[in-house]
Amino acid sequence: MDTAVAIIVAAIKNKQKILIVGDFDADGATSTAVCIRAFKLLGHENVSFLVPNRFDFGYGLSPEIVAVACENKPDLLITVDNGISSVQGVQVARDAGINVVVTDHHLAGTELPNANAIVNPNQPGCTFSSKNLAGVGVIFYVMLAVRAGLREFDYFGSQQKEPNMGQLLDLVALGTVADVVPLDQNNRILVSQGLKRMLTGKACVGIQAILKIAGRDINRIVSSDLGFAIGPRLNAAGRLDDMSLGIECLLTDDTNQAMKIAEKLDELNKSRREIENKMQKQAMQSLMHLEESINQSQLPYGFSLYNTDWHQGVIGILASRIKEKFNRPVIVFADDNKTIIKGSARSIKGLHIRDVLETISTKNPNILIKFGGHAMAAGMSMLKSNFKKFENAFNEEVKNQLDDDALQGVIESDGELQGNDFGLALAEAIRDSGPWGQGFLEPTFDGDFEVVDWRVVGEKHLKMELQSVDADEPISAIAFNASASLLQESDGFIRAAFRLDVNEFRNKKSAQLIVEYFEVM
Repeated sequence: MDTAVAIIVAAIKNKQKILIVGDFDADGATSTAVCIRAFKLLGHENVSFLVPNRFDFGYGLSPEIVAVACENKPDLLITVDNGISSVQGVQVARDAGINVVVTDHHLAGTELPNANAIVNPNQPGCTFSSKNLAGVGVIFYVMLAVRAGLREFDYFGSQQKEPNMGQLLDLVALGTVADVVPLDQNNRILVSQGLKRMLTGKACVGIQAILKIAGRDINRIVSSDLGFAIGPRLNAAGRLDDMSLGIECLLTDDTNQAMKIAEKLDELNKSRREIENKMQKQAMQSLMHLEESINQSQLPYGFSLYNTDWHQGVIGILASRIKEKFNRPVIVFADDNKTIIKGSARSIKGLHIRDVLETISTKNPNILIKFGGHAMAAGMSMLKSNFKKFENAFNEEVKNQLDDDALQGVIESDGELQGNDFGLALAEAIRDSGPWGQGFLEPTFDGDFEVVDWRVVGEKHLKMELQSVDADEPISAIAFNASASLLQESDGFIRAAFRLDVNEFRNKKSAQLIVEYFEVM
């Protein structure tokens, strides 16, 4: 950190040209926006950004994206939410005479890039205790340290006032939740403070615009709104178009421009849903046919799926959907070009997916061109001709590391609710105890219910009225992405796992159940 700060402070003092190289997901977009906004708060205007287009350059600081960066002749290049695996790209930049500071949170490979400085809580030897920071959290702390470094040089005075960097926390909260990193104590503080800024009307106009387009009231938002309303719309730009669009939305201070960009992001997200639904239908039909033709015990331990028609920008979402359905680690592949395919992996509890890829790569040299990621998610590329070999290797390695019990889906419950527990008081208490998220899950309860009434809403969601034997009156419930066929075949009784939520409609509050899972009795 000290070396990185010294380099950045010198660049500011010498008015050097700084280029930020981001990533094409929501964490990368917010990281880029935080970095750009921080430099401008510190009075340094000679800063710009470059984000690789997924389809033209792929992930990270590749030699190809460095060539584009060199056209602007920057003095300093800072990566955000990427760079730890960009050994070649960093070297190309250094050979061109550009100083490079890598800021990242992804796990390092066997070789670190030859950057002037690397800031990454997950690099070997780093003693920073909060290992779960998203990329946006890393760059936020870097820019805090840069402010402190400038302070030591008496940089701030009558002409350049010392800024309050807390005004960037709305972006930090958004990127942290959207990247689904564990909400440890440090991340909970960052998200909580960011939400407070939003709830008091201090969010940047881009966040406000996306929330408005999504139909969310900024005065009542919770952490899940960041992950389910804003995150997908930002990510849609990187999945189908160019993340520069999402970054511009987070950087603009013009309300009208923010709304225009938010509308484009919303349209891209609608297109993403259509593509995803088609891909999911194809994948599920294939897997359900496999499941019907063999015993459950004969299913692969790990799924590797590839279809020449699938969209590269949506394979990560599809992998998540299949993982949730079958409770198995999943890698979904799509074409990158005529000879190379790219894969997106999602894992289950107990299996470190990046370590699995490293083991496969070690046992089978050259099977993967490159890979990287975390315990629960990873990305990779390989020759199309290696797919079958990889499919077998992946299944065998997962089988080596997981037993049959690990593949059995388990729904953890905090117990059953009694009588008045189904009321608004407990629902509000739970909501106010957030932020909830990955690694700090909202309480889930279970119980038996009579289905008093039900209907399909939004084509694929179930709206129900449920009666518990422990409650005086029925309570409203909704199950998202649920099949009505189960209720059609039932005798009107279900066992459900659910969250207790606050429903606000026309200024009236009531308790409702968010049904995560149910089975007929």
